[in-house]
Amino acid sequence: MPIRVYKKTSAGRRNASVNMHAEVTKFTPEHSLMTPLPKSGGRNNRGIIVSRGIGGGVKKMYRKIDFKRFDRDGVEGKVVGVEYDPNRSCHIALVQYKDGEKRYIIAPNGLTDGMTVEASSTGPVEPQVGNVMKLRYIPTGLDVHCVELIPGRGAQMCRSAGTYAKLSNREDDYATLVLPSGEVRRVPLECRATIGQVGNPDHRLRMLGKAGLSRLMGIRPITRGVAKSHHAHPLGGGSGRSKGNRPLCGPTGVHAKGGNTRNPKKASKKLILRRRISKRYGQKK
Repeated sequence: MPIRVYKKTSAGRRNASVNMHAEVTKFTPEHSLMTPLPKSGGRNNRGIIVSRGIGGGVKKMYRKIDFKRFDRDGVEGKVVGVEYDPNRSCHIALVQYKDGEKRYIIAPNGLTDGMTVEASSTGPVEPQVGNVMKLRYIPTGLDVHCVELIPGRGAQMCRSAGTYAKLSNREDDYATLVLPSGEVRRVPLECRATIGQVGNPDHRLRMLGKAGLSRLMGIRPITRGVAKSHHAHPLGGGSGRSKGNRPLCGPTGVHAKGGNTRNPKKASKKLILRRRISKRYGQKK
């Protein structure tokens, strides 16, 4: 039972549930792969808030994740355990290679203790969960995650819990991927990807249930614009809660809903065959 619903013993428990993390098998992190994670509170080097809604949160140590795995080509690694990572929604797996080196990787669904993983850039390897190779060697129709956008840069797409991309076909020097958002995108065949789906797919089913858990996650409440003064927000001031017949926006006047946020001059625009559709407004984002 990965998601456990609390009994309604109080107002905070009424709509709350907890993820049991049934896939986790190792409960002590590898200290050699941890580094301090400083907090900014959403402020820049001058102490000015540049990102609202950030603050507080429990102390966390960052786990160094190997998103490239280039220098491990041809070296077989054994999974020591699957761990919980407070910095991301998915779980991470500790892999120990034959030369004794240990590294963290994103734990795909189905990866357990004792299994082996392998990376390759020169040729195909067994297409099993956790193995990494170039898109030109991965059989079409398989689910992949931790996909590169530029060869050698490291995994950038499909890294959160339960996500995966479908490798539909290959044409010329590009592979066509169907992303979780519904977007269809072409990626160079020289880019690498990991076989399988990211683990912890039940993450999206958890309900926090109370505001206190949001504060522990470092999320501060945000005041509605219409509740502010006229000098603090474009929608503020006046008698009653009225937005003055203007579209919803942030404190700086930037439209908040329904507008395109992607730069149309990006060079990668030609690689996108179909844009994702906004579920709320039915528009292409």
